[in-house]
Amino acid sequence: MRRLMPWLYLLPALALLVAFTYIPVAGMVGYSFTDWDGLSDDPAFVGLANYAQLFTRPELFGVFFVSLYYLAAAAVQIALALYFAFVLSFKVRLRSLFKGILFFPYLINGVAVSFVFLYFFRPHGTLDALLALVGAHPDKLWLGDPDLVNGSLSAVSVWRFLGLNFVLFLGAIQAVPGELYEAAELDGANRWQVFRHIVAPGIRPIVGLSVILAVSGSLSVFEIPFVMTGGAGESKTFVIQTVKLAFQFGKFGLASAAAVVLLIVVLLVTWVQRRLVPDERTDLT
Repeated sequence: MRRLMPWLYLLPALALLVAFTYIPVAGMVGYSFTDWDGLSDDPAFVGLANYAQLFTRPELFGVFFVSLYYLAAAAVQIALALYFAFVLSFKVRLRSLFKGILFFPYLINGVAVSFVFLYFFRPHGTLDALLALVGAHPDKLWLGDPDLVNGSLSAVSVWRFLGLNFVLFLGAIQAVPGELYEAAELDGANRWQVFRHIVAPGIRPIVGLSVILAVSGSLSVFEIPFVMTGGAGESKTFVIQTVKLAFQFGKFGLASAAAVVLLIVVLLVTWVQRRLVPDERTDLT
């Protein structure tokens, strides 16, 4: 009975996980081999035809490369979050205020953030007004120019999600034993040496987690470009295209195949990252 007790406690969580994760995923994989339109009761089996379409039609798979903008933005976001977390881990004036300012954007709903930045990027809007104050008059369509739209949208994601990584890094840095900082101070180490030899090794697992979240988030961007541009033109992401295939064009089989490809890519990237940067576990026994 004692051996069964842990499983009895886990049973509700496992039941929810199976019911709302694994069963839907299995259904999605099954539909990806059919031409289901979302309404018919008897979809026809088409084998790998949906996957063949994804990889042979550039307009379908090509939108995957839009994620590179968000991946670059995620790298900037992680670097900034790590910098601010390290600086604010020391005694700095108004430290609590700066913490709140950095974390506040993450608390705002993504749709609200998108509407705010619609006014920020519109012609003669907030951004143009700020640039005019410093004598710059770019007169550009930040959300209408194909060369600028993805950079503008990915910058919004940096602003919004910086706070999440900041809190993760700050908590990890503060968990580093204080005696290590004291020993480094006695040895005359500067801030860069403290970061390189004490902080960086101590927060490595959290950095790895942030990288995984950044990659998966970059590949599955949806709400910001969908609200701000509707996924029009060059701003269409892979997830927006998948949603439109299913609910606008009624191609649920093809959309399911796209979702399966996205899932495989995320799992593969996560596996590679875990192989390249494994967790360092210290044996205390």
